[in-house]
Amino acid sequence: MNGAQSLVKTFLNNGLDTVFANPGTSEMHFVAALDEHPEMNCVLCLFEGGTTGAADGYFRMKRDVAGTLLHLAPGFGNAFANLHNARKAGSGIVNVVGEHATHHLRYESPLKGDILGISHAVSHWTRVSSDAVSVAADGAAAIHAARSQNGRIATLILPADTAWNEADAAAKRLMHRQNLNRPSPEDTDAAAARLKTPGAALLIGDSALFGPLRELAGKIASATGCRLLADTLVPRISKGAGAAKLDQLVYPVTPKIAQLVGTSSITLVGADRPVAFFAYPGMPSVPESSSCAIAGLCSRTDDISWTLQSLADAVGVTSKTTVNALPLDLPSIPSGQLTLEKVGLALAALIPENAILCNESVTSGLKVLPATATARPHEMLAGTGGAIGLCLPCATGAAIACPERKVIALTGDGSAMYTLQSLWTMARESLDVTVIVFANRGYQILRNELANVGVAHFGQNAQAMFDVENPTLDWVSLAKGHGVPGTRAEDIDSFVKALSAGLADGGPSLIEVVCPLTA
Repeated sequence: MNGAQSLVKTFLNNGLDTVFANPGTSEMHFVAALDEHPEMNCVLCLFEGGTTGAADGYFRMKRDVAGTLLHLAPGFGNAFANLHNARKAGSGIVNVVGEHATHHLRYESPLKGDILGISHAVSHWTRVSSDAVSVAADGAAAIHAARSQNGRIATLILPADTAWNEADAAAKRLMHRQNLNRPSPEDTDAAAARLKTPGAALLIGDSALFGPLRELAGKIASATGCRLLADTLVPRISKGAGAAKLDQLVYPVTPKIAQLVGTSSITLVGADRPVAFFAYPGMPSVPESSSCAIAGLCSRTDDISWTLQSLADAVGVTSKTTVNALPLDLPSIPSGQLTLEKVGLALAALIPENAILCNESVTSGLKVLPATATARPHEMLAGTGGAIGLCLPCATGAAIACPERKVIALTGDGSAMYTLQSLWTMARESLDVTVIVFANRGYQILRNELANVGVAHFGQNAQAMFDVENPTLDWVSLAKGHGVPGTRAEDIDSFVKALSAGLADGGPSLIEVVCPLTA
């Protein structure tokens, strides 16, 4: 048994059975070891950012770790942006990064780079295997680290000779015990009293935003009369009928400030303090007023479930406490001229129950998503770190984690170009994903941001930085070239037809929604 074989067996022994891979020469022994275990699900991604984005989406839905297989420093560098998103989302990922053989590192070979430097910038845990005998224990430690504190980024750097040299047996399954921090009874009682005061808000994040904990948070809001809040971009959130009502903070600073007018305190459970995405001339960095108290009861890495239950007990939640839940109110399917609002109505009418929406439609989504508030129950994943190019690989990982659920990916044409290789992986794996590309032919978010920093007029050079025209992107052809059936929708009737067909089919499909900036 060589080091690579011991690592694959260690992964399987410890319940890691899915690897998103973009390997190179240094990882060939690991590839060979993967090949010996058909029970290991190996998913090829044609860009390293696709591997990490998919592993992120996989964790968000599976609530357990997947692995990535990356090639040396340049490959790890390509994976960085979606690892940043995953870190902000609190996703657990095990990266295996191939390194040159130890005796080769003395030479300045073309692909030699600072893998440790890259890893330390984005990983919570990093280790370099010193020899083949150490690989198995290092792999088990990486999985343990990735599962700790509700999800962390762990990176194992594997020199090529540690993969091909002789090793001992694989490591057995490590017993994983979560020793998560919990607030004191005094802090919990103080939070309970604070939530009962006028203008109080409870801002929840992470696992409190979906499933039973979302319902419990809704009961706390009902029992105290406080306002239930969520931040702008969150890893995973229950949406649609039956979900406890909450107000989600918007992206633009001025309306975000308006949302918090009159708020006397914000108690944080599983969430960080809200902050503006960027600094703007003359605008504050935080949206709440100076008189609003910010109290962190429980961070994302703490025991969120225990904290919410203790808080519920402290405020007097009982089995009879009701939740202010969103109703089921499906709109009629629209017809006629295409607008983004009509796209939202059609989507709201047709979203299947228990679907997963992966959203990176930053500007189009402002008009599309409001109609889905009372659609059938579903969940949404978003780009928590703000690095563009998450949507398509995240949808890929979510579909592999939950093959029984329909996945709908909402993305702009500019952002989709970052990781369009994920379409090929969707086709190869026959994933049940319907991709909706809002083709407004530009980075509309940048036009908005130029105005936000005080630039009222711009000319040819700035325009060239915002447009994705000349040539115009042809998403139907791009989809077909990656093995995914594509349709162009220029009116709402063709969109409804394409969406209905995509949701009825069990494989991937793409709809290009031609939406001018005035749509």
